[in-house]
Amino acid sequence: MTSSGIPFDTGALMATVLEGVLYGFSVLMFMGTMWSLTYKQHVRDINRPIAIVAILLFLLSTAHIVVSIIRVEDGLVKYRDTYPGGPAAFFADVAQETYVIKHALYVLQTLLADGMVVYRCYVVWQSIRVIILPGLLWCSVAVTGTIAVYSVSQSESTTSVFTKNLATYIMAYFVSTMAANVSGSGLMAYRIWAIERNVTTARAGTRGTLMPIVRVLVDAAILYSLTLVTALICFLCSNNGEFVMVDLLMPIISITFYMVLIRIAMNKHRGYLSTSTGRTTVRTEQSNSQDYPMTPVETRISKFTHSGSTSVDGMGTEHKSGRSPTWILAE
Repeated sequence: MTSSGIPFDTGALMATVLEGVLYGFSVLMFMGTMWSLTYKQHVRDINRPIAIVAILLFLLSTAHIVVSIIRVEDGLVKYRDTYPGGPAAFFADVAQETYVIKHALYVLQTLLADGMVVYRCYVVWQSIRVIILPGLLWCSVAVTGTIAVYSVSQSESTTSVFTKNLATYIMAYFVSTMAANVSGSGLMAYRIWAIERNVTTARAGTRGTLMPIVRVLVDAAILYSLTLVTALICFLCSNNGEFVMVDLLMPIISITFYMVLIRIAMNKHRGYLSTSTGRTTVRTEQSNSQDYPMTPVETRISKFTHSGSTSVDGMGTEHKSGRSPTWILAE
């Protein structure tokens, strides 16, 4: 099938430049993420699984931008005058080793990020039934992505990714990863919103602290989904812009992951400040009360229970595991 849109060599150069810009942002956000995970934390208190995933995403996106630079250098410099058809034919060759490696890294990046979405969804809901659909979609991403990369590696130099054999798996891959991300993020956002609503209802006049997490979850899902939709539309139209969008997805996946972690860390830090302020106030009141005679006071604390797993009382929100949803989401 004949492709349309920008020339292959122009698209490859444009994709590498734009990916490099976004990669720079992702590096800054990775540094912020690692700082939020380790700041004033003992080694034993650091969330190792989250830290490992953040590091792996950084390494995969770094490897991808390096391979992209090597591919551009090969096509525009090294094999410019020796490859049959010139740079445009070189970048159109999907059997090139650098092309296969780039897309293998992209599939691994997607599996890692979507897997974390499914895991977080389970941690927040504490229910296997809730993650059945996102889990099945994640399995579909793994199967279709593996088959697509393997098919590309076994194809001939004249094969196009828009041919029917490859297009079926690539389209299924795009749809599966988009559905997995949207469903998992949506379920997490709904759960946190429901808990926040119960907290606000039980403690009238208090200001919620979990809504910023809901907003950043929605923003991350929208950013990732819009990029995927754009790539899918380009692919359905057999437009070479699809190659540009796929390269941009690598740093965008990392950015969406880091922005959620940084937002959670900010909420946790705010919680620390609120707790410290509250303790200081209590100590001050106790000191002042020593100047006055003590009289017995009867105190009643009401407790609200939601679905047997979430309780709200005068001390805050508790998950059935005994921890705040903000802490649980960061696991």
